[in-house]
Amino acid sequence: MLYKIGTLLMKPGAKLVLLALAIAFPFMASNEYQVYVMASAFVWAIAVYGLNIITGYCGQLNLAHGGFFAIGAYTLGLLTADAGWSFWPAFIAALVMSAVLGFLVGIVSLRLKEHYFAIFTLCVGFIIYLLIDKWEGLTHGAIGVRDIAAPNGFGVVDFTDTTPFYYLVLAFLVFAIWFMGRLSRSLLGRTFLAIRNGDELAQSLGINLMRNKILAFVLSTVYAGMAGALYAGMVRIVGPEEANINHTFDMITYLLVGGIGTLTGPLLGTVGIVWITQSLQFLEEYRMIIFGPLLVLLVIFAPRGISGSFLTWMHHKAQSLAPGKKRKHSKVTADQKAREAESNA
Repeated sequence: MLYKIGTLLMKPGAKLVLLALAIAFPFMASNEYQVYVMASAFVWAIAVYGLNIITGYCGQLNLAHGGFFAIGAYTLGLLTADAGWSFWPAFIAALVMSAVLGFLVGIVSLRLKEHYFAIFTLCVGFIIYLLIDKWEGLTHGAIGVRDIAAPNGFGVVDFTDTTPFYYLVLAFLVFAIWFMGRLSRSLLGRTFLAIRNGDELAQSLGINLMRNKILAFVLSTVYAGMAGALYAGMVRIVGPEEANINHTFDMITYLLVGGIGTLTGPLLGTVGIVWITQSLQFLEEYRMIIFGPLLVLLVIFAPRGISGSFLTWMHHKAQSLAPGKKRKHSKVTADQKAREAESNA
């Protein structure tokens, strides 16, 4: 029964049903706060999709991802609040700034391998936080940036209201998922996967490691900057806490729980955890005592995350049901087949 449900959910029509449910959500929500929480979850999901490019597909653990989220938020905030720009030009500038800084950091950091790269990006994340917190002449320090402009609806839509902004974020999320799906099926996406499986393997295939790693890093930082800019336009005030390293670890958690290197994992992990944490707000002092063991159990029994474990199980189930076919016991092959099935759905 579960296998049939899973197969049905992977049909192209199921995506349209899920999109229709997302569109109808503001009408089904019991109050405006629930719409705000879902919009916030979508914003963080966009950032997690960026992390999925560099970590899930390319295999490089970037611990400065939250810092680039803050770069996008502060670029938009400073340009709209201090320089008087409107939202959309500042939004484009935030993407450009995230890409440029991602390129500069990538040139230096991606020459390092494995945990050295992670440690270097962790330091970059702390540097971004310290610059935002201490450079008062530019960032206003601990006071933060206030009166950030909301998206300009060109006289047609008022994006200061929660529901219109929800649909704006939903549109960007749909685009982010669509682009990720196209990327995963492209030659570039397969190149990233080859790099994740090993630098020596990728080089033996004639892949330019630095060029492709830097491209993956820049794409991930653009996603983070996009999410940060949307976040700034939603909350209208940002502070140094937006660059807190805890945000990076939160996003890593969302990715691991949902399924690293999968197309649906970032969305499942982010929306699920955000809703659970918001539901446990009345247990503010104790919610991590409850939430922590649940995460540990999930990592133990579903190490590939919700989406990754389910897709791998579906692949093995399909092999067992297929008559006259030999089963392949390679874990790598099973994971690749499951990932391809999800991308093609």
